[in-house]
Amino acid sequence: MVRRLWKVGTDSGNDGCPTLYTQSGTDTYVVQGDPVTDPAELAQLALAPGEAAVTVPRELLANFGPKEPVHVPQTITFEEFGGMFAKLKHSAWRLETRRRYASDEVTDTYRQFAAGEQVEWDLGDPWCQGRREQSALGKRFERVRILDEPPTEGQRYLLDNARRNAAVGEDIRVLRRDKADELLLPAEDFWIFD
Repeated sequence: MVRRLWKVGTDSGNDGCPTLYTQSGTDTYVVQGDPVTDPAELAQLALAPGEAAVTVPRELLANFGPKEPVHVPQTITFEEFGGMFAKLKHSAWRLETRRRYASDEVTDTYRQFAAGEQVEWDLGDPWCQGRREQSALGKRFERVRILDEPPTEGQRYLLDNARRNAAVGEDIRVLRRDKADELLLPAEDFWIFD
């Protein structure tokens, strides 16, 4: 299928190069410029098969490129996210804001907790082993858990679960929800790595 291109602008006078085009109906741009052919320069680029690099003056992009900042989220898979814990260099920090986690509620440990039984946390499972290994290398795992007053059952479960987290090297702090609201903390959970 032939793409319909619209000329956005050029810094070339009348000879047509360099020029910036937009692809109709998309947020995609096509850049026309002088090809990069020097083998030493090409060796510095991570070009995939079929890709090419061109050079254009900065003014072309400054004058005719998009002006408004656009946030383009980059989604990763659960597998890629899990791998971040093994690849981190310094620290992983988490804010936990929810009153309950559905994934907790389907576990045997949650059922034990909800029944009023003493939960026996498995400190030898792969998650604990990974945390312990990373902590032994000097890497930090830290969490701040937002807690309601009174705490929900899910939050009480996490307070009990903190025994397991602490045993494998995590540092967990608790912050009252009213204080979190006063500090304008976001209402969503998130992780920060390194």
